[in-house]
Amino acid sequence: MQKSKLYTVVVLLLTGLVFVGFQCSSTEITSAKLYIQQKNYDKALDVLQKEVQKNPKSAEGYYYLGYVYGEKDDYGNMIDAFDKSLSISNEFKSQIQDQKKYFWANLFNKGVSLYQKGVNSTDDDSTKVYFDKSINMFEYATKLEPDSVDTYKNLAFVYMGAGENDKAIEPLQKMIKLDKSLDGYKYLGEIYYNQGILQKQQYSSTHNSQDSVQAIENFNNAIKVLEEGRELYPDNPEILLTLSNSYINAGKADVALSSFKSLVAKDPDNKYYHYNYGVLLLGKNDYENAVDQFKKAIDLDSEYQNAIYNLAVTYVKWGTAINKMAEDNGEMENTEYKQKYQEALPYLEKSVELQPDDAATWELLGKVYTVLDMKDDAQNAFNKADELRK
Repeated sequence: MQKSKLYTVVVLLLTGLVFVGFQCSSTEITSAKLYIQQKNYDKALDVLQKEVQKNPKSAEGYYYLGYVYGEKDDYGNMIDAFDKSLSISNEFKSQIQDQKKYFWANLFNKGVSLYQKGVNSTDDDSTKVYFDKSINMFEYATKLEPDSVDTYKNLAFVYMGAGENDKAIEPLQKMIKLDKSLDGYKYLGEIYYNQGILQKQQYSSTHNSQDSVQAIENFNNAIKVLEEGRELYPDNPEILLTLSNSYINAGKADVALSSFKSLVAKDPDNKYYHYNYGVLLLGKNDYENAVDQFKKAIDLDSEYQNAIYNLAVTYVKWGTAINKMAEDNGEMENTEYKQKYQEALPYLEKSVELQPDDAATWELLGKVYTVLDMKDDAQNAFNKADELRK
């Protein structure tokens, strides 16, 4: 999963403490205010703790206690103290809301900065430390502003960047719940799909039936999320591709084919529908109809690289299948398969033009040139693939 860009916030808030009123305060509160003005937060903390022990219903004591904890970067205790103040009364609600906004913005931007340091670090241990600290900042930020979609988004991105995809699930679900976020659907579906693939691979080596059951469960989870996402974002290629792959791996290829066939009929001008339908047809070795779908996608977008590449692959696989059938039937002089390689050629050449740094495409192009007896072109293509891999 690619590292994602995090977003910063700019929030201008009054950060100075506003002392309330001319009300009669306890000795501890009076002392705490003086210590706070002097920025002697350890002393202020000491007298405020005595205040709330002596008077557990002191909304003012808990308010100032929260403020002091915030200044000492003790965000967990800060949040608890603010919440206790509000549970007693709303007397300090406005001030607490302002403080929460200030510390939310502060934590948010610290989280972004730490994440960027982790991305730029060349030491694995340092990267982990930065990511862990970033996660900690965003976790506290979600508690301060529980309706901020961007906070959950950044938290999820840091978890994914740290390779902790399981922990990214909850903030992604929160993003979907709060505003039906495209990134929420896209990345949550991708996580479920990738988990399914890993469990499927594990089953292949262990033959533990539980791995197979869990794989299918994750593919079905991906399908549920991505189907909902597709309804809201019908043109998103990542959602459509992961959805079609999830169908296939869940053993629902026929459902996928039927679904995308209906989508193509419903919206024939959607290149992504044609492309994904083509991918499914190619998976079923229905080469002729796959070619038709990829060509329709390219007609809608002549620079659609994925469709161009997969059209070339379809022709190559089709030619390979024809050649194998001929060999199985003892037809050693059958050259029909070369026609399919010839049809693949312009699309492969277009593909490397659009993505010149893809070594695998250059290698495939070299193999096609070889079959077509274009030796010099083949050697150049293979050399290019080797150069890119180095």
